[in-house]
Amino acid sequence: MLDFESLIFNIDINRSAIPRAGSLLVAEPFLRERYFHHSVICLVDYEERGSAMGIVLNNRTSYTLQDLLPSVTASVTIPVYCGGPMSCERLYFVHTLGDLIPSSREIVDGLYIGGDFDTMISIVNDGYALEGSMRFFIGYSGWGVEQLDEELRKNVWAVTDIPSVSDLLRGEEDPYWHRIVRSMGAPYRGWLYHPRNLQSN
Repeated sequence: MLDFESLIFNIDINRSAIPRAGSLLVAEPFLRERYFHHSVICLVDYEERGSAMGIVLNNRTSYTLQDLLPSVTASVTIPVYCGGPMSCERLYFVHTLGDLIPSSREIVDGLYIGGDFDTMISIVNDGYALEGSMRFFIGYSGWGVEQLDEELRKNVWAVTDIPSVSDLLRGEEDPYWHRIVRSMGAPYRGWLYHPRNLQSN
């Protein structure tokens, strides 16, 4: 007899994908942890059997950049996202502007983190279009020695490449997660049909 539940809600994960800086960690559908439900994380640092650091890309907070930085005078409200549960008193920014922001660090081709803070403020206040080119985060996601490797063995995350750097900083919340899962192809199609609340099915 065909097991339709296994077919539709299959969460078999391809373990051949090797995580590295610039890889995306995509939360499996049943992960209910507060910070990581339907989250997509960009790895900033990863060392096999070592520690790792990443930024959750799609979880928007109620804060705006104007709330956090009095020096921001831009008239357009700039959202701030939750990068994870660690160092929530710190602000991070990920961008595609490269050398326009001195001292920024390239994560992967065309994607950068941080850089000269005053230059970033000037770009924001000058009205530069930020959607798709710069996103702000409070906190980050971190793993101790071998912790992420263990979570990967337990199928907590699927690892995939960035489908498009130009679209990485666009969209948010569940639609963002669904978009990335769709880009991962047919093996993950079943993920798209998991109900948010299994009791409602």
